[in-house]
Amino acid sequence: MTHQVLLSLLKGYKRPNEKVHDLRRKGILSPVRKGLYVAGPALGGGRPEPFLLANHILGPSYVSLDSALSYYGLIPERVFETTSMTTKTSRTFHTPLGTFSYTSLPLPYYAFGIRRIGLSEDQYALIAVPEKALADKVISTSGLIIRSRKAASEWLLENLRMDETQLRELNTRIMGEWLKDAPKKTSLQMLINAIQGL
Repeated sequence: MTHQVLLSLLKGYKRPNEKVHDLRRKGILSPVRKGLYVAGPALGGGRPEPFLLANHILGPSYVSLDSALSYYGLIPERVFETTSMTTKTSRTFHTPLGTFSYTSLPLPYYAFGIRRIGLSEDQYALIAVPEKALADKVISTSGLIIRSRKAASEWLLENLRMDETQLRELNTRIMGEWLKDAPKKTSLQMLINAIQGL
């Protein structure tokens, strides 16, 4: 819930900002970041899912990179920060509910390969499809330039420790359709070639 929504709900109060502060003090509201709140512990409700929070902490955004790759079971590592892509400036938020990082992408590439998923009861979030999460990983990894199919295979199988069987299931045709608008076109083409060669 945003601060503006709270103020509209509390418009009958002479000092709505003081009422918001009082609700925070009583544990009815918990701040996530400036201007964004969730139900506090005094209400006894569950916490919002991290992916849902990520979509709301900074928008527009969608969950991608390691968070999405881990969600799909494509990488073995546990992820301790929720990673997303945005059209805005890259930034990181350290909140009481976790760390949320955002990496900037240009339009129209940003808009490709996003789906809405159900996380739990009445909670939905925008997340990259597996192919987009992997492409985003290539694009956003600083210093990563893939110049050959062999280098791409090594990066996928040794660096990321991805499973060949799962990689073969990725839709390289749709990845190819994104190329003309994507940063790091050559690296992405080598990635596609490597996956097709598995």
